[in-house]
Amino acid sequence: MDITVAAEEAGTVVGIVGSLDTVTAPDAQAVLDQAIADGATTLVVDCQELAYISSAGLRILLVAAKKVRPLGGQVRMCNLSPMVRDVFDISGFTAILPVFPSRAEALTGLSWADPNGRYGPFPPTHAAVYVG
Repeated sequence: MDITVAAEEAGTVVGIVGSLDTVTAPDAQAVLDQAIADGATTLVVDCQELAYISSAGLRILLVAAKKVRPLGGQVRMCNLSPMVRDVFDISGFTAILPVFPSRAEALTGLSWADPNGRYGPFPPTHAAVYVG
């Protein structure tokens, strides 16, 4: 896994290459923690080259979001591959973290919000149906 960090006017972009899993999550957590310690409140996680994410990877994103939220910040995701997007959809993370199709849209923060407080660049591609 490789991680890049770039401060931009609208936020700090964190690019992740490779896999974000149990082995690599501690290093990624350290990078996110350092960015927050350096004053970043809006973190844009660019997943264009993220091949795989496990629950350990999801956890560090949630931890970062909880750290920046009291500061008025947000963790925004962008450029999710179909496989990574499926993990976000199935785990419910698309209802927790805003997901954008591009880095530019994530930096501008353009998104929709529905009455249930879910947000993102477009409505969910599918909804869970409960049969009881």
